[in-house]
Amino acid sequence: MTEIPKEEYILKCTSACAGCSSSLILRYVLKAAGEDTVLVIPACCTSVIQGIYPNTAMNVPIYNVAFAAAAACASGMSEAFAKARKKTNVIVYAGDGGTVDIGIQALSGAFERNTNFLYICYDNEAYGNTGMQRSGSTPTGARTTTTPGGKMHAKKDLAGIVAAHNPPYLATACSAYPKDLLSKVNKALSIQGPKFIHVLAPCPPGWRYPSEQTIEVGKLAVKSGMWILYEREYGKVTINGPSKAAMIKPVPIEDYLSVQGRFKGITREAVEMLKSQAEKTAKHLKLEEEGIC
Repeated sequence: MTEIPKEEYILKCTSACAGCSSSLILRYVLKAAGEDTVLVIPACCTSVIQGIYPNTAMNVPIYNVAFAAAAACASGMSEAFAKARKKTNVIVYAGDGGTVDIGIQALSGAFERNTNFLYICYDNEAYGNTGMQRSGSTPTGARTTTTPGGKMHAKKDLAGIVAAHNPPYLATACSAYPKDLLSKVNKALSIQGPKFIHVLAPCPPGWRYPSEQTIEVGKLAVKSGMWILYEREYGKVTINGPSKAAMIKPVPIEDYLSVQGRFKGITREAVEMLKSQAEKTAKHLKLEEEGIC
């Protein structure tokens, strides 16, 4: 942790919920990016966390934009900085609702245009800002306000959708592993073109666990194989340390599910579906890492 920069770009006393991991993620993202950074934020929890005008908890410039417009706005901003010969980091920081669902068209367009920016999706697996409704990122069996009996469909493969655009850099991260996140942001910002980082962001009120357990829940997600840490750099896949260890000796997925109230009453069938999905993803990534597929 001594390697992490001491500068702070999120000031104290934000409007975040206790135990909020998305604000923790953004703290480390900005430590890596530094002061010459502009954040583009669509409607999401971060729109609230930053504070009420004219005050703000953010110590870098921010553009607040409509749900569907973040990547499109970043495209124009990136082009403007390039014409002005400025090297300012343009970073979209969006939730899963504004990425997996509402913002996916603009995201695809920006990647197709080869926009020089970093898009970060912090994924709390629901529409957290409006009351934890189901999103395309909500996992099978999870209870939300719109799936009170548990979601019946699988989580959308966002990383796979982005990978289909062949970006120079794509990675996954988790709020419970800040050094891993910091190194991935640093690497992404050193590469020209569109970059994408998908970060798991456990949410105490939405996932229904005590606020002091945010880091523990994040680590369980990785150690159980429900969330795999890896990088795809110019098409080459590298599975990162914590997930390599988890693939050798994973903790039971039930350990991850049991600490979250959103999975209370989950059926055995749904648990088996989650296990099957996790195993399939791990197998595919290992084959890609070995260059077999």
